Amino acid sequence: MNWVHWSLLSALFAGMTAVLAKVGVTGVDSNLATAVRTAVILVFAWAIAFATTKPAVILDFTGRTWLFLTLSGIATGLSWLCYFRALQLGDASRVAPVDKLGVVFVILLAAVFLKEKITPQHVLGGLLIVAGAVVLAWKSSKA
Repeated sequence: MNWVHWSLLSALFAGMTAVLAKVGVTGVDSNLATAVRTAVILVFAWAIAFATTKPAVILDFTGRTWLFLTLSGIATGLSWLCYFRALQLGDASRVAPVDKLGVVFVILLAAVFLKEKITPQHVLGGLLIVAGAVVLAWKSSKA
């Protein structure tokens, strides 16, 4: 399987996540719900890592690797806390599209920090994502 297959599976599971999380967060503190979800992910991720990699490889990580994985983990945690709170307050079908604006932020941050080139395709695609998120999140006064 190539990156497209993995990306489509990621999108499928992300869609499932929104629906399952919306049901799971009902009537409970969103931060506690995020902690439970994170604990499950932690156990699951370590099980997959140990099943597919020799644990000793972690000793070869550089300080830079640890730093950026730690910062990425913090960003993920903050994202999840905000996402679960948004799900608690809003419709999953409106929260998820706004959350997908992360793609636009990736394009911009990758250009600034990774020096990736922004092409006309990136601009058009990014604008379409923004337009789609606005259309899907917008609640008409008739609804």
